[in-house]
Amino acid sequence: MEQPSAGPFVGKRILLGVSGSIAAYKAVELLRTLQRAGAEMSVAMTAAATKFVAPLTFEVLSRKPVATDLFAAREEMLHLTLPEEADVFVIAPATANTLAKLALGLGDDLLSTMALAASCPLIVAPAMDGGMWDHPTVQEHVQRLRARGVTVLEPIEGPLASGKIGKGRLTDEPAIVAAIEACLLPKRDLSGQRMLVSAGPTQEPIDAVRFISNRSSGKMGYAIAQAARDRGAEVLLVSGPATLPVPPGVRCLHVETAEEMTKALTTNLRWSTIVVMAAAVADFRAEKPSTKKIKKQDGDWKALALAPTEDILLTLSRQRTRQILVGFAAETDAVLSHARKKLADKDLDLIVANDVTAVGAGFGSDRSAATLLGRDGTEISLPLMPKRQMADRILDALLPVIVRAARQTAH
Repeated sequence: MEQPSAGPFVGKRILLGVSGSIAAYKAVELLRTLQRAGAEMSVAMTAAATKFVAPLTFEVLSRKPVATDLFAAREEMLHLTLPEEADVFVIAPATANTLAKLALGLGDDLLSTMALAASCPLIVAPAMDGGMWDHPTVQEHVQRLRARGVTVLEPIEGPLASGKIGKGRLTDEPAIVAAIEACLLPKRDLSGQRMLVSAGPTQEPIDAVRFISNRSSGKMGYAIAQAARDRGAEVLLVSGPATLPVPPGVRCLHVETAEEMTKALTTNLRWSTIVVMAAAVADFRAEKPSTKKIKKQDGDWKALALAPTEDILLTLSRQRTRQILVGFAAETDAVLSHARKKLADKDLDLIVANDVTAVGAGFGSDRSAATLLGRDGTEISLPLMPKRQMADRILDALLPVIVRAARQTAH
């Protein structure tokens, strides 16, 4: 198979690891896609993976022997040379068992030994059946890998091999390719920028145990923080209560209430050059929260007095000097008209409008669809895609805004 003379991955060596999932057949097309982009491919398979796809398939396509056995590989030192020569190591699909080995540093087969020997970036695309992804042990392994700097992609929800519907399908090929691009072709177009990003919900106490909040998971804000870091920005993340790991290299301030978030953001506003207000701040708080638990039989729940929380985005807009300001509009109806009004009323440079009732794009989802509205009248419609990919598209839309702001400052 001839390699293309041009492509984004020309001259790049990619080691593709395939573990024993029914999704192993998808690795075949992934290999072909990466080859068409110019990459030089090598493949390593676990013994279980060979039960789903014959090594000969990968050998024919890659025109190289496929490494499958640790002891056979030792004769040519492939367990060392292949990961050492690779520019990126991609394991797709990765089973729950493979995740555990990677997280715990085990090296009892060829693939796990290669992962220990590799010094290049590691990208892992999990695939597993019903409920396994949400198991506490699996999530602990994922968090441990991410804390170590490994890119662990989220599986997607849909029909599984068992016939169940759940989260465990191998993520779409474009998401894997985008992750590879981020490693092999890192953009540094935000170098010199200082980005202040808010994420997650706020929790406004009613009493010692109850609070007012919303369904925000913080995933979009965390994805933006990670994408901005990868593109060279210095990032400060102000996060409401969320269970997500903080991306390595990103500073984070944890807050709970709207008041705490306001203080953290306004305190650091002068430091920043770009502010992305992705947090879903609770609009109301209890007017007189109790420091003790209100007993169910004692409380007058029909008369819970509420007061509006501060409009943080408007406060930032009024206090900013040179900062570029990005807002979000999570709506359930008349999405674009509400977003345009918010864009104008709060004097924003860009607003990200999304319909939180859309299938697959609501709160807590790993995917999002949005329309980006600019101060200059630009309108960019973005289809459903992984939030990490969406984060990059939002940052792409900010680039011309940054250029205009720099010109205005120069004049």
